Amino acid sequence: MTFNLTKIIKTSSSFEFQTWGPEGVIFYGDTNPEDDWFVLGLRDGRPEIPLHNHWAQLTVGAGPRLDDGRWHQMEVKIHADSVMVELDGEEVLHLRQVSGPLANKPQPIMRIVLGGLLFPASKLWLQAQTSASVPTSLRSCAVESQPGIFFPPGTGAEFSLEDIPWPHVEPWAFSLDLGLQLAAGSGHLLALGTPENPFWLSLHLQDQKVMLSSVSGPGLALPLILGVTLQLKLTVSRVVLSQGTKKEILALPPVGPAPLLNLWAQTQGRLFLGALPVEASSASFCLDGLWAQGQRLDMDRALSRSQDIWTHSCP
Repeated sequence: MTFNLTKIIKTSSSFEFQTWGPEGVIFYGDTNPEDDWFVLGLRDGRPEIPLHNHWAQLTVGAGPRLDDGRWHQMEVKIHADSVMVELDGEEVLHLRQVSGPLANKPQPIMRIVLGGLLFPASKLWLQAQTSASVPTSLRSCAVESQPGIFFPPGTGAEFSLEDIPWPHVEPWAFSLDLGLQLAAGSGHLLALGTPENPFWLSLHLQDQKVMLSSVSGPGLALPLILGVTLQLKLTVSRVVLSQGTKKEILALPPVGPAPLLNLWAQTQGRLFLGALPVEASSASFCLDGLWAQGQRLDMDRALSRSQDIWTHSCP
């Protein structure tokens, strides 16, 4: 959005917002991206303001955590030389000697962007997670949400195996746990492989069943129980797929696990979540968590992911 400063009569912005995400940009504004800009964002769930202009260059955080999924009223005011932030009717931040009259700005046009920046995040002294582009499918603010990670149909994410916890060495073992809260349609949930061959080991959703398959031979199926953690365990001789008391075991031939073991020995080893690049998938699902070797994976640290993935909430 662009605003003509010579026509502005009210120097405040008031809005309501809700989020489950602890990091990111709420809005960015500038009259010049080189020497006059302002950011309002969240870090560790709390409001943070980096700003840079002729009067001040600073980064300040204050206030309570706001990543609780509830609606919050926020107001940002500019008065004389001060910038003030109010949350739910209470002032939580007052910065003095950091601003000047808008009429004195050398550039009469102010730009404001919601949810992103107009310059590289590397220009911030303390960087926040930002989206690379605007999502193509917008969600309604009226949708009820809960914490989690939601993959709409056709969306996927990719992790480098170098960036997630490695298998145990003696004996060789690796585990993945998916907290599935919602699942519909048909398509991949998860796969281990390389960009050229992502099908070395995969979990496929079909008719409320999880199908396990590998390059070593025939696969198996497990009826899906929502709300119960789905666990995949790999060893040198077998793959175990379990959920609650139900368990299916896929025995690997003597040379079967060699390709899987080699995935961790090369830079192209990948963990794929959701739809694969070569797949037309109708599957959608919600995870309340994803763990590798018992450690929770952060979707914001994925090597790449679809912008339509909800990284912190599920409908």
